[in-house]
Amino acid sequence: MRQVRRRVARHLVGRARELDLLLAAVAAGRDVLLEGPPGTSKSTLLRSLTAEWDVPLVFVEGNADLTPTRLVGHHDPARVLREDYTPDNFVPGPLVEAMRTGGFLYVEEFNRAPEDTLNTLLTAMAERRIAVPRVGTVEALPTFRLVASMNPYDTIGTTRLSTSVHDRMVRLAIGYQDAEAERGIVGRRTGLESPRLLADAVALTRATRVRDDVRQGSSVRGAIDLALVAAQLAAMREVPLPDEPSVEPPRGLPEEYTDVVLDALLVALSGRIFLDETVETTPEAVLREIWEDHFLLQPSVAEPG
Repeated sequence: MRQVRRRVARHLVGRARELDLLLAAVAAGRDVLLEGPPGTSKSTLLRSLTAEWDVPLVFVEGNADLTPTRLVGHHDPARVLREDYTPDNFVPGPLVEAMRTGGFLYVEEFNRAPEDTLNTLLTAMAERRIAVPRVGTVEALPTFRLVASMNPYDTIGTTRLSTSVHDRMVRLAIGYQDAEAERGIVGRRTGLESPRLLADAVALTRATRVRDDVRQGSSVRGAIDLALVAAQLAAMREVPLPDEPSVEPPRGLPEEYTDVVLDALLVALSGRIFLDETVETTPEAVLREIWEDHFLLQPSVAEPG
């Protein structure tokens, strides 16, 4: 397990504790609920783990269309007409596939699945087997695990998980990484070499998560897009990217550079932040305030004297 941990850690930035906890939970034979906002490396963490552990990862998205039939499987209608119902014409769904192969069934947006679908999963978790009509009993291989994820801040179109579900799963809460880790992620994903742009992209994105008028801020994916769009805009407008390495409030930056960042900020993040329903403003206005705080207000406050 220590060797697996070392190999998985090479794919991740700043997730050592979460990796330890997830690896310990699945090694102990537990099913896991990953709870955290989007863009917190839940899928990356799980994909890296299953790849290095050499077990299949079966992905399914939780939504109203995820019926028990879609989850478990169905008989091929054309073959049923010719052959009647037989185990040979059964088309396995993701749950049966994961159980038969000993893989991890990853259910994203777990709390969006219908209640009867969750009940089917309860049986698989509790018994490690399910009964499929006209097929028989499907036994799960020892490495089968259910790993589910959900966003605790999104309640629209979701269902409240029952105590029976929580009682059968361990829960790992995953929050946003620190600023240094996010700068590392953005640098790795974009390949950009401007420390100033990377620092500004991360700082502006992180600022969307701490405002009272924003119900849910942007994930690190917003910082990645902000940096990429800003780099392309700067190249088109022939604006050099600063080489300033400081991540403190920026001072003395060219106006043409900060204008590029503002335009990229509006494009990259205006669709990623969700305002509180009680405020009367727009995402663009909020983002402009964040930009002014970062490039104008904070540097002025931080000036010596």
